[in-house]
Amino acid sequence: MGGAPEPVPAAPAAPPAAVQYLFGSGEAAALGVQAWQALVDHVVVNRGGNPEDSVVLAPGTTLAAPGFVRCGDRPPAVVFDIDETVLLNLGYVYDESVRGAPFDPDRWARWEQSGADKVVAAPGAVAAVNALRKAGVTVVFNSNRAAANAAWTAYALRTAGLGNAVHGQTLFLAGDDTGGSAKDGRRATIAAKFCVIAMAGDQLGDFSDLFAAIPSVAERRAAAATGPIAALWGRGWFLLPNPVYGSALKGGFDDVFPSDRRWSDPATVAATEGAK
Repeated sequence: MGGAPEPVPAAPAAPPAAVQYLFGSGEAAALGVQAWQALVDHVVVNRGGNPEDSVVLAPGTTLAAPGFVRCGDRPPAVVFDIDETVLLNLGYVYDESVRGAPFDPDRWARWEQSGADKVVAAPGAVAAVNALRKAGVTVVFNSNRAAANAAWTAYALRTAGLGNAVHGQTLFLAGDDTGGSAKDGRRATIAAKFCVIAMAGDQLGDFSDLFAAIPSVAERRAAAATGPIAALWGRGWFLLPNPVYGSALKGGFDDVFPSDRRWSDPATVAATEGAK
């Protein structure tokens, strides 16, 4: 009865290049350690630069003319994304890589519930978290993992050596408000309790949802690298490498390569012209 099950595709000979880089290379590890050490220096040595302002954009502000939530007398905190920021999801990405399968939210939900012992801390993250807590700075996590799996996520953080996180206090997740995967609502909740003096993530959305509203690849790149936002990188906002998935992986040839910066090998051009 029924047909035979479809054959399982053979595993590739090697992981995709982006996976090799993020999870296997010394270069990505060094970039991560570099970012975490810079963050600790900014927070512990410089006390976050201007203690009167947080690094959370105020409601109604823009990327072109940013304003920031005032700190008042709230205690200092740092806010971190989880996945591919403080945790590397080795088990899940291994499964995805050998299957050659696209992202599956149901499989990801099962991963959250069963993969806590198959993660590792991102290089440099444990030392950074420990140094921040020793300096009296509260570490808060703001992740798009599901609120329904909060206990499993907290367990994964502990297993990786990143200490305790309490849901609703130092752990905020998708489903905690009506914003879905948007993080600004959760950032506002955190900023109402703490003076957020640094944030770290692997996607621009880990710093502001305003980036998601930018229509083109070129405009998004310009918004991150020019104007007043550019001054925040390394001075309150800290980005970790992630070439494997997420909002960075967009754009065709016309988006990535400006027409006035394209080059063709003269030998190839000459051969093509000669063949006509």
